[in-house]
Amino acid sequence: MIHRRAAVTFTLGAALIAFGGIARAQAQEVYIPLVSKGFQHQFWQAVKSGAEQAAKDYKVKVSFEGPETEAMVDKQIDMLSAALAKKPQAIGFAALDSQAAIPLLKKAQAAKIPVVAFDSGVDSDIPVTTTTTDNKAAAALAADKMAELIGKSGEVALVVHDQTSRTGVDRRDGFVNRIKSTYPNIKIVSVQYGGGDQLKSTEITKSILQASPNIKGIFGANEGSAIGVVNGVKEMKRTGKVVVIGYDSGKQQKNAIADGSMAGAITQNPVGMGYKTVEMAVKAIKGEKLPKVVDTGFFWYDKSNIADPKIAAVLYD
Repeated sequence: MIHRRAAVTFTLGAALIAFGGIARAQAQEVYIPLVSKGFQHQFWQAVKSGAEQAAKDYKVKVSFEGPETEAMVDKQIDMLSAALAKKPQAIGFAALDSQAAIPLLKKAQAAKIPVVAFDSGVDSDIPVTTTTTDNKAAAALAADKMAELIGKSGEVALVVHDQTSRTGVDRRDGFVNRIKSTYPNIKIVSVQYGGGDQLKSTEITKSILQASPNIKGIFGANEGSAIGVVNGVKEMKRTGKVVVIGYDSGKQQKNAIADGSMAGAITQNPVGMGYKTVEMAVKAIKGEKLPKVVDTGFFWYDKSNIADPKIAAVLYD
């Protein structure tokens, strides 16, 4: 009987130790939520896939969410608040409004939760780093391509997703400033904002074409904007007469480039952006020193290079 009791006691003790080990392992699991600008564009699905790959490589848990459209600033703020309430070890955030999120980011800072900004930074020094495209430089390249394609003279316009996020502001300014500084014979006749919504951007494009019948080119500053521009030009029967340049990729933009309704576009590296966001969050948790900006790169693509392996690797469906 004594031996049996000792064996039971030993077995129970071993089980408790094992259970304690599991509990500690669970308690130590690193959780990093990512709150993006939206889900409606293939760009964000590509960012998500990169984040999930990094989570596997670094053995951490991630979640990825965003509002249905990039106009839903309040919903994004609610998502950020809910994510912070789960007390994660770090958080990734792509701000729709670079000012509106600051009070919550201050709460994160006070709780010692490192914030990694991605895609779109915030007007604050709270983020420990920002993984992003150099949007000003990328949009300046789009302006150079536009100038080349319209013979460095004539009227152009922009359809931009918003004027509240850093990406919207930087892409607008990058394009506008390059035209103004380098191409004196090109006139920007309109800058309009469509919320990244295809239908709204289509209607905006049609109104621009009606108001400026001599326009030579239109730049769409993100996926939804660019597809809206293509559709607006088509509906006004101006395809082939108006040069359309986009930003991002995705199936519809690639098809538009293949059929000639879009001259070309800037592609980012969304998979790399998602990966780097999680990687930087893991490093921040460990207390490693991080660069203020992690440049995830950009490329120009058109019919001539869309099949190039280097380009194909950063396009997404």
